[in-house]
Amino acid sequence: MHAIDYTIIVIYFAIVIGIGFWYQRRASKSLDSYFLGGKSMHWLAMAMSGSVSTFDITGTMWIVTLITLFGMKSMWNHWMWGFLMAAFFMSYMGKWVRRSNVMTGAEWMVTRFGPGPDGQVARIAYTLMAVVTLTGFVGYAFQGIGKFATVYIDLKTPTRVAAELFPGYSETIRFLGSHEAELLALIVFAITTLYVLLGGLYGVVITNVIQTVVLTMASLLIAAVAYSMVTPELLAERLPAGWNSLWPTWRLTGAEHALVANTDYVGYELFGALVIVWVVKGLLLNLGGPGQMYDFQIFLAARHPRDAAKLGAAWSAFLIVRWAMCMGIALLFLTGLVDTQDQEQVMPIVLQRYLWTGVRGVVIAGLLAAFMSTFSATVNAAASYIVRDLWQRLVRPNADQRHLVRASYVATLAVVIVGTAIGFHAESIRQVWDWIMMAVGGAFVIPNVMRWYWWRLNGYGYAIGTLVGMVASLIVPFVPALSLPYVAFPLVCGLSAVGCLAGTWWTRPTDEDVLTSFYRSVRPFGFWGPIRRRSGLSAAQLADRTEGLPLAAANVVLSSVVILGTYLAPMYLVAHWHATAAACFGMAAAAGVTLYFTWYRTLPEAES
Repeated sequence: MHAIDYTIIVIYFAIVIGIGFWYQRRASKSLDSYFLGGKSMHWLAMAMSGSVSTFDITGTMWIVTLITLFGMKSMWNHWMWGFLMAAFFMSYMGKWVRRSNVMTGAEWMVTRFGPGPDGQVARIAYTLMAVVTLTGFVGYAFQGIGKFATVYIDLKTPTRVAAELFPGYSETIRFLGSHEAELLALIVFAITTLYVLLGGLYGVVITNVIQTVVLTMASLLIAAVAYSMVTPELLAERLPAGWNSLWPTWRLTGAEHALVANTDYVGYELFGALVIVWVVKGLLLNLGGPGQMYDFQIFLAARHPRDAAKLGAAWSAFLIVRWAMCMGIALLFLTGLVDTQDQEQVMPIVLQRYLWTGVRGVVIAGLLAAFMSTFSATVNAAASYIVRDLWQRLVRPNADQRHLVRASYVATLAVVIVGTAIGFHAESIRQVWDWIMMAVGGAFVIPNVMRWYWWRLNGYGYAIGTLVGMVASLIVPFVPALSLPYVAFPLVCGLSAVGCLAGTWWTRPTDEDVLTSFYRSVRPFGFWGPIRRRSGLSAAQLADRTEGLPLAAANVVLSSVVILGTYLAPMYLVAHWHATAAACFGMAAAAGVTLYFTWYRTLPEAES
């Protein structure tokens, strides 16, 4: 890269770290300020923050890889992380989470299961699961940022020169040079950790707003470059037959199989079986509420339930440009304009080759912004669980706010160190991602669904189901036969479900006063008959159509159509399939107009 590009990136990092210093005083007032921003931030800023936190470098590189390997069928892969989650957030789940009025997802367990032993054991089980998952995400980020940085920064030559200048340390220097990706990832991690430590959620959200603007401009630019360079004739010549079809096949054959044959994705050959477990996992994940831990925190930080619902609606809107960018990068590779042996490095190579000086620096700064957003949100959430639900609860219950904020610094560093160790031992992005999503994810989706919709589930049932699933997920990486997602997910999920039911039926039910209090404040639908009758809510309140299942289900379907249409339209547009793009956009627009009447006009009133 040119010196101008490096200068732009350095200036950007200086700005975001400066913002961390600026918000340090405000964030360090209390845990509520540090982790929830004092519940005073605007819903649109929170939506930008949540959205851009999923717009990370590693995830974007993974999306590009999937498009290059599977074409438009790759959209089925994204069910595994619940990419339609905003439909559930806006329709009802955002309101439910905000009404819980706690600081962390683990603390929520006490409002659901009570302050007794069963509530506490559920809280600890959720905390352990959250910390394991979030730390795994740090390792996943480590794997991606290292591969990204090696395209732009060459450490092999400097380390070779340094080894000659300092012969006494030559062996150590050569070792560092042979681990270029890991060393660059450590440098980026160190910078990002600094600004997470300083600003808490204030710093995370404010910098994420800036990063949303940068990423949007970068994505539109890359999509425009691809649209201008990739012609319909070139696509017709180079793309395999059926590449633009969304319809999945049971088994990859022919050209599709050849693309994955010599890659880390060879296990995806039985594509139909994967689609089944991806869709089931995604639906369960979304039905169980915010599933990536830091999104729970974002909704808890909303000012009131109305803002939480609007936050959910806006969450997906800021991700639309990401799909156009990923499609453009994949098409540049598939048409022969980019050559590499590692599909996971397609994105940084395209940026290096096709963007001009200055613009390249802005785009890479934007993508580094995306990495920092995801990293900071993940680490901030993990630290909140460790401090609030483990340290304060079990070790220092009488600690003052100053001590707890300092403890959050230590927790943040610990999460980064352990996550880095996971990243060092992973061989690819896919390896870490599949383990987090399909093995660790299978450990908690069933307990998370049951906690919202079934009154009889108690704290012991939740804890046993989660812990049994977690133990099973930790065994998966060491047994090659279990590593495939369509084997790991059903196994872990099934064991977790058995643990939930056994723990629930073998122990006493949750106190009815606790359940009644929870039902009155959150007002969930589902199998709550005995508690609903005991709640004392009026017939009008119980029959309120704005809170019921039929309207929520209709809004989930309509908003899912909007999300799918707005994600697919720009992808087809970049590939010059204009008619299909127009059809997707029209479908999304029609569903969006209907949502104005079925969703927006039924939102709860704003609260002070």
